[in-house]
Amino acid sequence: MKHHLKRALELAFIPVAAAIVFVEDVLLHYLGVAMAALAKWPPVAHLEAWLGRLPPWAALLAFVAPSTLVLPVKLAAVWFALQGRFGLATASIVVGKMLATALLARLYRVLRPTLVTMPWFLASETWLFAWRDRLYGFVRALPVWQRTVVLVRQAKVWLAELVSGLVPR
Repeated sequence: MKHHLKRALELAFIPVAAAIVFVEDVLLHYLGVAMAALAKWPPVAHLEAWLGRLPPWAALLAFVAPSTLVLPVKLAAVWFALQGRFGLATASIVVGKMLATALLARLYRVLRPTLVTMPWFLASETWLFAWRDRLYGFVRALPVWQRTVVLVRQAKVWLAELVSGLVPR
């Protein structure tokens, strides 16, 4: 019986873990590129420089504050769902989460040097990333993940060849 329960949990866990790894690999990369481009705009660059000079406690508040910005998006999603507009509800959650993730990732990059001066933050960060790396290693070692990576690479090559054949030289 334990074997069946373990197998059922694995079947439920693996797609979720694979989705998380995929989202972090792809989405965070492109969101990071977009946020880095936005950071070159002078008002944003000045704001980031100011944030980089904050004391640790203020940097922590600045890091946590964007989480509250997602609340109105979630309330809007609930309102859309109550109106029967489930597509808009889903879209608002997805877009809100993407924007919040991009903002939080950029803030982390800007505020990390200050935040790691707090020993508890550094210990928590070390533990979290070690746990994440073990999870990613597990997911990336799965045969289904490795086959999917090969298929995605093949699809990229095929698409690049298709596009290059369509564009005149």
